[in-house]
Amino acid sequence: MENCVELIEKIIELYLKGKIRSKQQISQMLAEGITQGMGEIFDRVLEQKIEETTAQLETKLKATRVLRALETIKKEWINYQKENQVNQTIATATQQIIATETNQQILTLLKIIDPNKKETLNRKQLTELAESLKNEPSKTEEINQLANGIIEGLKAFSQLEDHIINWIYEQNKSTLGFAQEKKGPWIYWEKKINSPLPKQLFQTLGEEKDITEISRKSNEREIAAWVELIILLQYLQKGLVTWFDKQPYDAKIGKKLSYTTLLSFSNIWAQLSIGFNQKNHLNQACFQVMLQILRTLAKRDDFPLYGGIFASFSGKYLQNALTYFDEPLTLFEGDQDKARLLALLGYSQRVLGNYQKAKTFHEEALEILSKTEDKPCFIAHLNHLCRIYIEEKEYSQAINYSQRALIFSRQYADRLGEANALVNLGYSKVFSAREIDSMDATIYQEAINYLEEGLQLAEKLGDRSILALGYNSLGIAYQMNSQPTAAIKALESAKKVAQSFGDAYLQGLNFAYLAEAYYSLENTSEAIHNGFLAMYLLNQIQSEKWRSSAGLLSIILGQIGTEKFQSILLENRPKIIRIIGVDGYDYLLELLNEYNNN
Repeated sequence: MENCVELIEKIIELYLKGKIRSKQQISQMLAEGITQGMGEIFDRVLEQKIEETTAQLETKLKATRVLRALETIKKEWINYQKENQVNQTIATATQQIIATETNQQILTLLKIIDPNKKETLNRKQLTELAESLKNEPSKTEEINQLANGIIEGLKAFSQLEDHIINWIYEQNKSTLGFAQEKKGPWIYWEKKINSPLPKQLFQTLGEEKDITEISRKSNEREIAAWVELIILLQYLQKGLVTWFDKQPYDAKIGKKLSYTTLLSFSNIWAQLSIGFNQKNHLNQACFQVMLQILRTLAKRDDFPLYGGIFASFSGKYLQNALTYFDEPLTLFEGDQDKARLLALLGYSQRVLGNYQKAKTFHEEALEILSKTEDKPCFIAHLNHLCRIYIEEKEYSQAINYSQRALIFSRQYADRLGEANALVNLGYSKVFSAREIDSMDATIYQEAINYLEEGLQLAEKLGDRSILALGYNSLGIAYQMNSQPTAAIKALESAKKVAQSFGDAYLQGLNFAYLAEAYYSLENTSEAIHNGFLAMYLLNQIQSEKWRSSAGLLSIILGQIGTEKFQSILLENRPKIIRIIGVDGYDYLLELLNEYNNN
């Protein structure tokens, strides 16, 4: 304690004599005068001295100047502690890497820079870590490569930092994304960077080629290049997500693109991991990066409990994503992060018609969530299971799960879960009545009442996904109850909502039921227009439901003949192109022929 008192008094004396020329001078004196273990004592002595001096302000003339000196000391002491803590963090990180056995050191580095940690190293601190590793006397070649990789990764990011979002302004925002039919950032970034490995990756992604070849042909000793890529992609991903989250043009689209970004980058690392031999430490590194990104997604407050990966990908890209994510989730720890990701996968597998796999995901999640407080996620999985049982025509089970979801949602005040449960319950009852061929109007009216209550709640919540699903379900209820005009009105509302946030699955379903409703009203033009859009959109996300729309179109074709059929399609070309573009329109007849030839 005496040493602390003497140090404070010495600084005050120099301050009063005007011999303190800068704040750095005080910091230097603190660094030299305070040894390890003295920090807490110095804190106590300094605060006591400030209290004593404050009490003397009215009685001692020098007290004001002394207090000013003490406040300056306190400020520099706080800064010194922060700087010292950072130095200690970097020193600890350096030793952790050094102490790890060779070929595992890159995994230790990944744990240190994990974006899910409460406090992560900024760019300046990463540079200091690289320098600390380079200055380590016992460094190995791998340590040297880690350090070089960090430095080169930061340098590569500085080349792209001003170009993170420029690619967005060069295209229509409706085509934003990372899937094959979207125009992502890859080609744009490839032109702005010099580093070989990132350049190769961006070029391969831009050309829609297999990126597993990159890691398959990589030399195990190219650690620096892979660390560079890890650092670069981590900052690019963070930059994109931050920008999308600011919702520059549309809140819902911005959020959706944030999810898409995280899923896309994790998918990249999943594929790169596959390219390496499983025993290769770089295989483990790529795999670890992928898991970190998935956990980042799961921890978001706005995690889409009622969305799926299919909304972010399509075609072969979707199938790859689902394939690559299945395995890592089996290795995920059994916590609520995993349960949330299982909701995403389960929904997507249902869309693809893989009902048993989807049920396995949701049931595993329910087991995990029985031990957690994440009730909204628990309720979401009940709602998802309800939809699966509807698809499997097990309506009593569907009603059971929707009723459970409704009870729990009201018990835990989960309004979004309640809106979904009401819609699901109404939807289940509609199909249940249809299954027994009931003509009792009161049964359908009860179901419609549930649907309308769910829609009213969704309107209050402003949740467009459940609004789209609710209107879609209401339209189906009316269609099954032989009220095609009312069905069209509800389905048109669902279509507008689904289009506003880019849900391809719900859009496809709406177009499919609209086609059926218009067909029952003998409006052939609208039946063809909506039928083709349904067929195309559902096929794009590999949902087997596209065949139902193709079947309806084939029936119409047989009824009116090829010439009239193609003439009506041509008349609807402008409306169709607005949704799926020229390339999509040109593919429609080819897709219909594919259905008819199988």
